[in-house]
Amino acid sequence: MIQFANRLQSVQEYYFSKKLKEVRQLISEGKPIINIGIGSPDLAPPTSVIDAITQSVSEQNTHQYQSYQGIEAFRNAIASFYQSNYNVAINPSNEVLPLMGSKEGIMHISLALLNEEDGVLIPNPGYPTYSAVTNLIGAKPIYYSLTEDNKYQPNFDELENLDLSKVKLMWVNYPHMPTGAKGTQETLQKLIAFGKKHQIVIVNDNPYSFILNDNPTSILSIPGAKDIALELNSLSKSFNMAGWRVGMLLGNSEFLTEILKVKTQMDSGMFLGIQKGAIKALEQPKDWFNSINSIYEIRRNLVWKLAESLHCTYDKNTAGMFVWAKLPEGITSEEMVDKLLYTYHLFVAPGTIFGDLGKGYIRFSLCVPEEKIKEATNRILNNETA
Repeated sequence: MIQFANRLQSVQEYYFSKKLKEVRQLISEGKPIINIGIGSPDLAPPTSVIDAITQSVSEQNTHQYQSYQGIEAFRNAIASFYQSNYNVAINPSNEVLPLMGSKEGIMHISLALLNEEDGVLIPNPGYPTYSAVTNLIGAKPIYYSLTEDNKYQPNFDELENLDLSKVKLMWVNYPHMPTGAKGTQETLQKLIAFGKKHQIVIVNDNPYSFILNDNPTSILSIPGAKDIALELNSLSKSFNMAGWRVGMLLGNSEFLTEILKVKTQMDSGMFLGIQKGAIKALEQPKDWFNSINSIYEIRRNLVWKLAESLHCTYDKNTAGMFVWAKLPEGITSEEMVDKLLYTYHLFVAPGTIFGDLGKGYIRFSLCVPEEKIKEATNRILNNETA
């Protein structure tokens, strides 16, 4: 019998990949499922983005291999975007690396930085891929707690008390997924100081900074950040382009040179039409964010009402496209998820998939039309069971 790699014993199939099979089965049985669990934008990208990729299809050289580092115009657009939106100066020739979605960057960075048994600081709760990739390459996940009492900011006293002797990498994610907590200037400054003190590379995963957030911030805006920090960003959430798989890694050119060694073994460049569409997205006026946020704000107000119908509590001072809701006493995250799915045909995400500090929480997505959120609330209030 073929024996698969030992590393697969440390990871499982991604929760949403597995759970959505269950959801699709219910749909095939005729159940009227409303999916409020997945952060996949249902709104359209800007029209100019669609026009750009459409026009590119018939252009010369479109269908050939492209540069591993993206075309110059794309890198320039990323640098201009960072300057105008984050007040961060980026050298487009060597401080930006386009990615096929920021998710692949998590693997590239880890492979470039980590040896087996190196330590990685991972937020709890946090994005599950940080842990999965760390385990796949044989490094050691070391979880740091983010709690509601501390507004989901790192507790630096607790961090300093950890054994950091083998830690080389720290994952940070502000605005935070799944809780929506915003990273404060004090937190970002402390992270840079902490990274420099212990020679730990700080990576901020920053795809949610323009969603329901009046103050988009990059960790690279902190003085001295490029000495020790990298930032991942993405067009998936900000421009409704999740399926396009367009991301970017920014920071120190020496770091990016080493990470590029990994990337060049993993793909053969991004399709030219996608790059041209991405350029148009990055050139959108700031009114674009106002337009999509006006929709998300209405949806969030409706999701808050949905959460209240389940006797959940939540924090209104958050950003991003999710609502992180605390369950009432007496029911677990998994119990609530199954109750909603099988009784009311509503799918939400259990907080526990983001770490054990997600116990007692569920996560709602705002990527659902208003009428569907209203319908979901009515099912609860009217006790419309299967």
